[in-house]
This record gives sequence, structure tokens and C-alpha cells, in this order.
Amino acid sequence: TGRDPPGPAEDEAPAAAAAGAAGREGGGGGEEGEGRARGGAEAGGCYLALCARPVHFEKANPVNCVFFDEANKQVFAVRSGGATGVVVKGLEDRNPISFRMEDKGEVKCIKFSLGNKILAVQRTLKSVDFLNFIPDSPQLEYTQECKTKNANILGFCWTSSTEIVFITDQGIEFYQVLPEKRSLKLLKNQSINVNWYMYCPESSVILLSTTVLGNVLQPFYFKSGTMSKLSKFEIELPAAPKSSKLSLSERDIAMATIYGQLYVLYLRHHSRTSNSTGAEVVLYHLPREGSCKKTHILKLNRTGKFALNVVDNLVVVHHQDTETSVVFDIKLKGEFDGSTTIHQFVLPPRSIQPYQIPVAGPASVTSQAPVPCKLYSSSWIVFQPDIIISASEGYLWSLQVKLEPVVNLLLDKGKLMDFLLQRKECKMVILSVCSQMLSEPERGSLSVIATVFDKLNHEYKKYLEAEQSYTMVVETGLSRSNPLLKRPVRTQAVIDQSDMYTHVLSVFTEKKEAPHKFTIAVLMEYIRSLNQFQIAVQHYLYELVIKTLVQHNLFYMLHQFLQYHVLSDSKPLACLLLSLESIYPPAHQLSLDMLKRLSTANDEIVEVLLSKHQVLAALRFIRGIGGHDSISARKFLDAAKQAEDEMLFYTIFRFFEQRNQRLRGNPSFTPGEHCEEHVTFFKQVFGEQALMKPTTF
Repeated sequence: TGRDPPGPAEDEAPAAAAAGAAGREGGGGGEEGEGRARGGAEAGGCYLALCARPVHFEKANPVNCVFFDEANKQVFAVRSGGATGVVVKGLEDRNPISFRMEDKGEVKCIKFSLGNKILAVQRTLKSVDFLNFIPDSPQLEYTQECKTKNANILGFCWTSSTEIVFITDQGIEFYQVLPEKRSLKLLKNQSINVNWYMYCPESSVILLSTTVLGNVLQPFYFKSGTMSKLSKFEIELPAAPKSSKLSLSERDIAMATIYGQLYVLYLRHHSRTSNSTGAEVVLYHLPREGSCKKTHILKLNRTGKFALNVVDNLVVVHHQDTETSVVFDIKLKGEFDGSTTIHQFVLPPRSIQPYQIPVAGPASVTSQAPVPCKLYSSSWIVFQPDIIISASEGYLWSLQVKLEPVVNLLLDKGKLMDFLLQRKECKMVILSVCSQMLSEPERGSLSVIATVFDKLNHEYKKYLEAEQSYTMVVETGLSRSNPLLKRPVRTQAVIDQSDMYTHVLSVFTEKKEAPHKFTIAVLMEYIRSLNQFQIAVQHYLYELVIKTLVQHNLFYMLHQFLQYHVLSDSKPLACLLLSLESIYPPAHQLSLDMLKRLSTANDEIVEVLLSKHQVLAALRFIRGIGGHDSISARKFLDAAKQAEDEMLFYTIFRFFEQRNQRLRGNPSFTPGEHCEEHVTFFKQVFGEQALMKPTTF
């Protein structure tokens, strides 16, 4: 029992039985098909699913051996030792690689280098054969024997496009492959007794199990031609072993990167404390420098056969007996006992979403129903971080987390936000949760809404600060001395004001289903939260508040908000106030006071108003400051015409006729004012007789 589900029945092909770590057998080569994940009620809140486009390969059988390479995430189907063909398929690459090679005996392990340029094949315990896949280079094999006498090769790992590590039972040998010379150069080797090994390609770390019991683990880290030994550590076994034989199996160990840190996961079937029943997963944090420490314990509260995956920084534990899985998030609060944090699963156990295998064959035949896939099958083999292979059916899937069902499983909104904010594809789900908590029937209390806003703005502020300090470093020229400096990545967890405005708040205020006091309280709560994190509030949020107050005739509240500077001054806000003058006369003065506080130039205020089509407000403003004799008539007439309101145009036109009469004794426009087209337009709409006649005294 362990990280792979248990071995298959005898008749389920030898491949699955041999499966385990990278490059060992596991499944076959065939055609791609699209599987369908069944949705709807029967999925019952399933938050895990198999990917829709799996890799389909020929099932393993006596003539077809199947291997999986964890580094390139490729499945190899090797027919009769390669003589009748090798087919290589990956989740990423849609074009399979096919070739033949001489049958020189049973293949034990086969993998491409990173970039698929060199193929390595192990057929014996003593050597590995190589074949170049470089255009125009001869297809001749070359061989490297292991250096250590009497050692047997357990397997090998490619750490780059030209570097490879042999793991033997007596140590590790690190080589550089020279394809053009068809030879290998030993870079470094290290003697150590090895029971088994494991490789984590994401972090380029190989873990070796050493000592008689096998529970002392020695990690090595590889980077551009160098091999460094990290500090070794001991896995605490559940109880003192009775005999001195191998007690730690590789199927109970996994390595994965979680939140950017490398962890070794140990599936302990019985807790060390006798009173506690059930298995647990113990996480050891493996840093580049310093010692490895036990940091987290994940409580499974059940016994039986388990397998581990890591998806979207969540540890997923599959349980074969109940055919369900649970997820753990080590970023969420757990119980801290002084050295380790104990976690319970975040969501209730659920099965992976039911999955249907498409029936292969011509369309006429495929009208028959797709076959439901047997989930949690004994022929499943699990690889890190998120790969599941079914040997008996010839499929490779990546496992995925679905966030929508989580919303109904985590009812505590604060905890739900903590969970969602750590997920990769979280933005739209978070916005829909925000919308839900503002609407019936799931309307939340203001304190819950405030908690959610604070959690969102905490993330938003972190991003703004990172962006700001990055900009500062770049502008001060310090970035040249720090070439590793990178622009902060904007993840989906950054929900800014425009997201909230567009998807949540404006929709919520337009619906008008909530009592207006609640609506205003929600808007003010969001503004309070932004202020608390010292984030400058965008004017459109204030506009939303003002519009809501005006709709409900709450002018006294609007007056108070402005008087006590609850709504911060801004030009767009001042314009909005000016436009309210007709329904709330004091707004005119409030707006001018605001513009003055912003020390805005008068002509700029006029421009702003005209751009907002507030032509009358602009005219009133300019009259209020006594500048109406010198303004351009054409500018105002242009704006009035654009507003497509004939009565507005008439009013503005008449105003300037009267001004002309007052200043020049004649209502008509002078050629210098360039208003001819407006005069023509006026005549067309209102007739020539509507033009003002010069008055003589």
C-alpha cells in the first residue's frame, strides 16, 4: 500500500505490476480520444476530475511493454524490444514520436533527454545505451558502463538536455553526454549504499534510500553540471522495527513542490502515538541549505490503501477502499504543537468526477454508449505531481481541481476565501462568491462581507506594494546591480477595484433587490476596507455610492459624506455633483468647493464638464465665476450638438445670441467665431424666424 495503488490482478498485464518510480512500466500506445467527465447532480460536488484529453496508448501485454518518464511526462510503448516500433506520447506534445530500434534484449528503462534529442535505454544491470535524435547525425548506438565494480544500475535520470545520472546500488554517477563524440564524460560520482531512489524533475533533486532499514534519505541536487549533496535526514518509522530489514518502501514516499518549496511526503500507515487510529501523511521540508525538518502532518483518519498526488499546491490523498479522495492545504491554519502543524482535510471526501471513455472506431460504430471508466482501479499507477495512469485501459491523465463545487462544501466564507485565494484559476469563482453573498437567498451578514473584502484587499495590497518597490528599484537604476529582480507576477488572486466594480458592485446596485441601507453599507464597507489597507479608492466607487444615495433621495447622507470627507475629492466626483444640481441644488456649491480644494484651473473644470456632456452645468459654472463673456461659443455649441438634445442646443444657442446682443448690440455671430455650421443647423431645425432679431433702442 502506498503512493501507487496496489498491484493488479495477475491477468492485468505485467506492466502495471512493475510500475513504480519513473521510467518503469505502466501502461501502452494508440489513438487520442476525448473523454467526457460527467457533470450534473450525479457528480455530487466532486472537486477532482481527470483531464478531458488524456494520452491514449496501447495497453501493456506480453509483446508491448510500457514505461513512463516523469521528467518529460511521456509514455513509451515498446513493442518486442523496439524492433517492431516504439511510440512516445506526452500530455503536452500532441504529435507522437515513432521509431524502431534493434531488439538487443529486454528493455528495463527508457527515457529521452530534456528536449528529446538523445534517447537512453537500459537493457542490462551494468550499462546504458544511447541513441542521438539530432538531424543529420548517424543513428548509431553508443554505450556507457557504470564505473563502480560489481555495482548494478537501479535506473537513471536525465537532469538536462545533455546530463544524466546513473543510480546504482552502490552510489550515483553524474555524466555529461557528448552526442557528437558519441561518448560520455564522468563529472562526479559518490559512493553510498542505495536501496531505492526517487527523482523530482521540477526541483532536480534525487533522493536515495540508504542504511539497512532504508529510512535514512540522502538528497542530491543537480544544476548546470554540478552535483551538490544536501543534508541527509531520517524518516521516523511508526514503531521500532522488529528485524533489521528494509522497513521504508518507496511506495510510501513521494517528492513534490508545494508553494514553491520541496517536500518529501511520507505515508505513515500507523501513527506513532498509539491512541490515534488511522494513517497520516508526514511532510518533511527539504531546503537547499540547512537541515530537513518535519513540518506538517496530514491526518487521514482512516486506514487502507492510499496514493498521493499534488495538484495546484494541494496534497490529494486517494483512498482505494472507499473510492474517494481528500485534499489538504498546508497554507491554511492547522494545530501547531510547537514543531509541526497538524492538518485535517479541507473538504469532505469525494470521488473523482465520473469519467467516460470514448469508444474508438468509425462514427457508425461509435453510436454505442461510452464506457464508464473504473475509477480507483487496482491497475492505476500514480506519479508526481498530478499524473494517473491506467495500465489496464491504456490511458494517462492529469488530475485537476475544480473550484465551483468547493463553494458549496466550504460554508465558512472566510475559510473559503483563504482556500480560493491560493488557487491558480480562482478569480471568476471568487467574484461569483462575492456576488452570491450580496444576493438572496445567500445574503451574508455585514461582518462576513467585511471579512471577505479584507482578505481580498490584503492580497491586492501585497501585489501593489511589490509592484511599487519593483518600480522604485527600476527607476533608481538599482536593477542593473540585481539581474535576478523580476517584475511581480499578477496572479488571479489579485482582485482589484475595477474587477469588484464591474463584476460585483455595479451589478449588485443595479439589481435593486436589497434594502438601500444594506446596499450603501456594503459599498461603504468595501471603501472602508480599501482605506484600511491604504489603497487609493477609485472615483467610480464613490460615484456608485452617490448614485445609490441619489436614487433613494438620501441627500442628507450625501451631504454628510461630503462634509466629513468620507468620499474623497476628485474631479470626476465634482463633475458628478455638478450634474446633480437640478435635483439637489446644494450639489453645485459642494462640487465647486471640491474643485477649489483640488486647486483645479477654471478652464480645466469647464473642459471636464463638457467632456461629460454637462453643457448647462459648465455654462452655469462659468457664469458663477463671471467668465461667461470671454468663452468660445463654438466650443459650447459643439458640445450641445454632440449631446443630440435639440432643446439643449436651442438653450445654448439662444444664450450666446443674447451675449452677442449685450456685448455688440447684434445677436448674430461674427465670422471669427466660426459658428456658421451651427447657425445653419439652428435654421434647419427651428426655422429662420426663430433667430433673434437685433433690438434697437
